[in-house]
Amino acid sequence: MTGRKRFNYKTKEGLQGYIFILPWIIGFIVFTAGPLLFSFAASFTNYNITSQMDFIGLKNYEKLFADDQLFWTSLYNTLYYVAFSVPITTVGAILLSALLNRDIPGMRFFRTIYYLPAVLSGVGVYLLWMQLLEPGTGLVNTVLAWFGIAGPNWLFDPAWAKPALIFMKLWSVGGGMLLYLASMQGISKSLYEAAEIDGANAWQQFIRITIPMITPVIFFDIVTSLIGGFQIFQEAYVMSNGEGGPVNSLLFYNLYMWKKAFEAFDMGYAMAMSWILFIIVFVLTIINLKLAPRWVHYEGGGK
Repeated sequence: MTGRKRFNYKTKEGLQGYIFILPWIIGFIVFTAGPLLFSFAASFTNYNITSQMDFIGLKNYEKLFADDQLFWTSLYNTLYYVAFSVPITTVGAILLSALLNRDIPGMRFFRTIYYLPAVLSGVGVYLLWMQLLEPGTGLVNTVLAWFGIAGPNWLFDPAWAKPALIFMKLWSVGGGMLLYLASMQGISKSLYEAAEIDGANAWQQFIRITIPMITPVIFFDIVTSLIGGFQIFQEAYVMSNGEGGPVNSLLFYNLYMWKKAFEAFDMGYAMAMSWILFIIVFVLTIINLKLAPRWVHYEGGGK
């Protein structure tokens, strides 16, 4: 009798738990799992949003790899952006946090100033940077001219369009800076004191103590930045008027996928592109997870 009561109690308790999470389960099925399964199925069709949805097998994927040069262009542009923006912004955030990790008067003000750009986002920021990078009257080229340097055409030059977006990305390293700053302030001061007694200078302390102790945060930042970098869309859409110019230099993967879906209405093709992107990001994330134990250090020696 006691066992039956205990069973009924556990069953009732479990049922109540499922009832509480039921809204999330419904939301996950309707807004996440359902669309994922539909997009996977539609990637094997010629779905065009309105009426057409015929099964065509692997033709979308065959066209992507064999016949669509813009697919490779958009993939190259995205890989270029990720390969440069992720390490540059990561290193920039680490160095900035190291500079701001000082107990001197006014440091809170500077931390706030450097973090503010991370709060701002959206079309307004991109329009601002379009003005700053204007070749003739923009502030960036004006400052370069003070030092006798002829500034490039930035967004109007295929060779400088992607570096311009990477340069713009540096403006918002405050978000990463805040993570690294919090991590650095959690490092025990006794480690630095012991290193100083042993004769280690500031640079050696930074390399041998600070960097190893914040590797979990570096790992988190790299993985999330990698995923975010492959999702670049708004910047290219706004700053190239949705065209991906000049000469397709800003035609990033998501922008090309959007054009296929909502301009050409070739939704099946766009969904095939989305699954290719998912596989790329998934593989790179797995590689990061596999390599992490070699360089990420946790307190207590855990991997």
